[in-house]
Amino acid sequence: MRAAMKKDYKVAKTPAEAVEQLEALYQTSVERLQTALKTFLDGGPPPSEATRKSGAFVYPELRVTYEPDGPPPPISRAFGKFTDTGLYASTITHPELFADYLIEQLTLLADQYEITIETGPSETEIPFSYVLDGADDLDMDAASPAELVRHFPYADLSKVNDDLPNGLKVMQQAAVKPLSLFEAPRVDYSLQRLRHYTGTPYEDTQQFILFTNYHRYVDAFTAWAIRQLKEDNHYEAFSAAGNVRVDADTPNAHAVVEGAPWRRFQMPAYHLIAPGGRGITLVNIGVGPSNAKTITDHLAVLRPQCWLMIGHCGGLRHSQRLGDYVLAHAYLRYDAVLDEDLPLEVPIPPIAEIQIALEQGVASVSGDNREALKARLRTGTVATYADRNWELRYAAQARRINQSRAIAVDMESATIAANGLRLRVPYGTLLCVSDKPLHGELKLPGAANLFYQRSVSEHLAAGIETIEILKRDEGEALHSRKLRSFDEPPFR
Repeated sequence: MRAAMKKDYKVAKTPAEAVEQLEALYQTSVERLQTALKTFLDGGPPPSEATRKSGAFVYPELRVTYEPDGPPPPISRAFGKFTDTGLYASTITHPELFADYLIEQLTLLADQYEITIETGPSETEIPFSYVLDGADDLDMDAASPAELVRHFPYADLSKVNDDLPNGLKVMQQAAVKPLSLFEAPRVDYSLQRLRHYTGTPYEDTQQFILFTNYHRYVDAFTAWAIRQLKEDNHYEAFSAAGNVRVDADTPNAHAVVEGAPWRRFQMPAYHLIAPGGRGITLVNIGVGPSNAKTITDHLAVLRPQCWLMIGHCGGLRHSQRLGDYVLAHAYLRYDAVLDEDLPLEVPIPPIAEIQIALEQGVASVSGDNREALKARLRTGTVATYADRNWELRYAAQARRINQSRAIAVDMESATIAANGLRLRVPYGTLLCVSDKPLHGELKLPGAANLFYQRSVSEHLAAGIETIEILKRDEGEALHSRKLRSFDEPPFR
């Protein structure tokens, strides 16, 4: 079918023109599907088999052909390069949302290679459930889900997987190689999940992401973000869980955000928005590796510049004090949720550029000199458990902790780092010691409240300053080749 439809493909002279063509194709398919749904729900006939076969409801496809006389030249950068010649293609959803990303990636290729860029209809249909937004006149109660599935393209999750990022597909053996890690159905699946879990529009997610596991950080971030809207900077709006959006002109902005129904959402998100997605997103993932994997699985389709964990941990060393920092440079993976996707023997390397920025962020915010910083900031291995009460089995765990030289324990950091490696998103971890379970300093309510008052603001500020450092480098520090294998799609 691909060969038969080739005549429908158009050559794009520039990356920007390619995105315009993709957007026109996508909107045409969406409008056709919405119209067909309305006709059926209003009592009319379902779309005919001929309509379906004609490709009326398909995603657009982006194709890049690179066919030089010899092999691709070696290029040292992490992405925006070819490891083999041939035809590369990927289905695209929401081209307008991904316009900057697509133009950037195509420009990197076009500047280095003689390529042909084409756009046209793919063979993959858009599931009807992904076009319901913007079609408020649809009476979804007029037909059962089973009837809609029988007559319209639906989200068949048996065809959505992470085989490519998991290394289960060898690109060089494919007749048509993928341009990017994720095809359109996987992207749409995650976009809908993001809206469900975070309580915010996925369009508001920024390119620099902080994760935390305590709502107190949300309170501090909200107060700081609303102050930024009044300052002379590049931030222009604040989007909060509960689908609330405020800007510099919103009366009582803090009260508006505080009154939002964020408790309805499992992992509420907060976005300090800047042009081009250059702002900061904070997600309160709660406690546990399952949430950590879930949210990073979905955020990865937006291709963020990085994600950083700024949460609490238990200190494992006598010399640590409450409020000290742990900068993770290795992880002991007891979380289990990624074992089938990323084997335990795969090392999770630190991203040096992020490690340096995190240390600089702590130093800048704390004002500590080198000696004082060395006393407060310890670098080492973090053990991530799925069991919050692991201490009750400490005798069984002691040998492994000693052998690993772990200095802290938590429930999310290794998951976030491992999924960053798996999904090619730069990652880092800066934890704050909130208790010392092996030394009798437990997280009891009174002591915990005092600790939170002292530590949350500085810890959050250190995470924000780290992102500002990385942003000042224009993201150059984040193009890590450690995240890429020998056989990778050209796009980041």
